[in-house]
Amino acid sequence: MAERESMPYDVVIVGAGPAGLAAAIRLKQLANEAGRELSVCILEKGSEVGAHILSGAVVDPRALDELIPNWRDLDSPLTVPVTENHHWVLTAKKKYALPHLMTPPFMHNKGTYTLSLGNLCRWLAGQAEALGVEIFPGFAAAELLFNEDGSVKGVATGDMGVARDGTHKPDYQPGMELHGRYTFFAEGARGHLTKELKRIFQLDRDSQPQVYGIGLKELWDIDPDKHAPGRVIHTQGWPLDDAWGGGFLYHQANNQVALGFVVALNYRNPYLSPFEEFQRWKQHPAIRAVLEGGRRVSYGARAINEGGWQAVPTLAFPGGALIGCSAGFVNVPRIKGSHTAMKSGMLAAEAAFAAIAADRSGDTLSAYEDNLRASWVADELKTVRNVEPLVARFGGTMGTFLAGLDMWMRTLRIGLPFTLRHHPDNESLYRKDLVRPIEYPKPDGVISFDRLSSVFISNTNHEEDQPVHLTLKDAGVPTEVNLPLYAGPEQRYCPAGVYEFVEEGGAVRLQINAQNCVHCKTCDIKDPTQNINWVVPEGGGGPNYPNM
Repeated sequence: MAERESMPYDVVIVGAGPAGLAAAIRLKQLANEAGRELSVCILEKGSEVGAHILSGAVVDPRALDELIPNWRDLDSPLTVPVTENHHWVLTAKKKYALPHLMTPPFMHNKGTYTLSLGNLCRWLAGQAEALGVEIFPGFAAAELLFNEDGSVKGVATGDMGVARDGTHKPDYQPGMELHGRYTFFAEGARGHLTKELKRIFQLDRDSQPQVYGIGLKELWDIDPDKHAPGRVIHTQGWPLDDAWGGGFLYHQANNQVALGFVVALNYRNPYLSPFEEFQRWKQHPAIRAVLEGGRRVSYGARAINEGGWQAVPTLAFPGGALIGCSAGFVNVPRIKGSHTAMKSGMLAAEAAFAAIAADRSGDTLSAYEDNLRASWVADELKTVRNVEPLVARFGGTMGTFLAGLDMWMRTLRIGLPFTLRHHPDNESLYRKDLVRPIEYPKPDGVISFDRLSSVFISNTNHEEDQPVHLTLKDAGVPTEVNLPLYAGPEQRYCPAGVYEFVEEGGAVRLQINAQNCVHCKTCDIKDPTQNINWVVPEGGGGPNYPNM
């Protein structure tokens, strides 16, 4: 076995999303202010920065104002301010606008911008590199490294050139070890290394289980006469029945709209398909009217943290910290998390720089934990902490009313005197004999589409002759448990057609089309037996989102 090379850094960051980039920039800013050298690197599993980034997105610039106060003078991609904010309640044929005055002030999107979060990350990467941050796209952090005392030492990238059967191909290259005095994990929702860190250090021992939604998104070029830059629309209600979630439609730059649909992954009917619900939602007259005459140009999907403040785990551990969506700082009712993610990265950077300046390494950054929990991030998330569980418990109509009431009361410094609990998403499915199958309409190829044509425009690509990165703990469970009890839900909750049950010689088996995977992590979250474990494929594989 070839010996791996190693590279030492002061701080190693896993993931070039908003949190990781903000942390790197802040570290370098502090070093420059102090007149000292500080080595910082970022590993990014996507082929380029932004390739795996997917969000609505409406961005609150609060953290960016703190990090780069003059960003407006630096040709940033935040060029379309939100000018209109609409909330629609949908029935099968009609829409009812929720009066703006009924929503709490912090929900009004004043001062926010709509744009591609991937493009924001590309711009932030440029700012980071100008400060001397080393960014390595196409290199996936595959393994945790530990010091003899049990503290995190860093990470190792995955081996390249390994065949599906585990043998080494002619172009085989062993992974590289990156050692850091501190390592930040900014993997996004349901990061595979973060899962291990939570288990090893029992980081979620004192928190509620994290719960998730799956967000599906498309980008459309529309008729310029229908385009209103800065118009933001959110919907709830139809087509979801006993599940909950909603849609969004944002008028962005260049006559494009970003539209998508989010389904909470605590849904109960195993016949539900989030992808099909999204396609059905687009056929609503109010949505279809915007899209007719337009052209779909991109598609993608990603899991979203929805657990709120009570699901935030312990953030710091010996040698490292969780930042951004690795920890889960999404404000669910605002449908925003980039600003809180960036602030968490900045606070972690400040704690790590202080420790390194004091010649420490490998200890627990308690200052990060303390400062985050005393910050505006905590204040914001505490205000909305009961929204998700209220809707999950009481349904879309009553739950939304109760959640709105609680948010208004908290705005007035009062509110429910307790924090509601969560239940893991994988435990919510009913047996197939207790529910009614859902019949979805066939796609028309104009407004609604199938999964394979959608994956095609996500530019997803994996080297086919490599180990399957969607691993099964027990290969018999899909056909012995999931199929007879739950009608094989993996063939429906996956938004990319990765899983399908095929019959061969009179027997049924689960086929895993790993090359289709868009890295959404839904299977890792929703599998009722928790038999699927998502691990990183060869670096650079996955979607290549150009403007998502």
